[in-house]
Amino acid sequence: MELIFGTWHWAISGFLIGMTMLILTYFGKSFGMSSNLRTMCSMAGAGKFSDFFKMDWREQKWSLAVVLGAFVGGFIAFYFLSNGSGVNINPDTVSQLQTLGIDAPNGKLMPDAIFSIETMQSPKGFAILLLGGLLIGFGTRYAGGCTSGHAISGLSNLQLPSLVAVIGFFIGGLAMAHFILPIIFKTA
Repeated sequence: MELIFGTWHWAISGFLIGMTMLILTYFGKSFGMSSNLRTMCSMAGAGKFSDFFKMDWREQKWSLAVVLGAFVGGFIAFYFLSNGSGVNINPDTVSQLQTLGIDAPNGKLMPDAIFSIETMQSPKGFAILLLGGLLIGFGTRYAGGCTSGHAISGLSNLQLPSLVAVIGFFIGGLAMAHFILPIIFKTA
């Protein structure tokens, strides 16, 4: 059972992702999560209001299974396949976050200083989450896909735009972590 409860070696996970990509390529499909929002909006009738959503969503319904699988798989992994140890974060990262006033996650996936109900009810917290959501939504459409679509599907198909996008994702993440986050959470 430790094989199931423990962390898998990157080579096993990488092999499974590679096999999934080979199967998707064989069937002429690509992997990504952000395009599912367009599919769901099209299903709900948004095509009546915007040409962007005028599409045959039935051709993309297979990818909705990926979204459902992510939710169901996450639920099963958390509630039935977890050994209860939580998330282990490097102690140096925890101390750096504490200097910004962000609590140690203590086994949780997200710190309360950013994702608690109280934070979302504060004007600053709400503004941060709203702006972040808008930037991610805009960036995903502008880049022609999300991180999973470009990094997994695009790079495995040797697409140069995906390489450029992934490099941009890493640069943006580093800039956020080292320059912008300290400004946002600077304690007065």
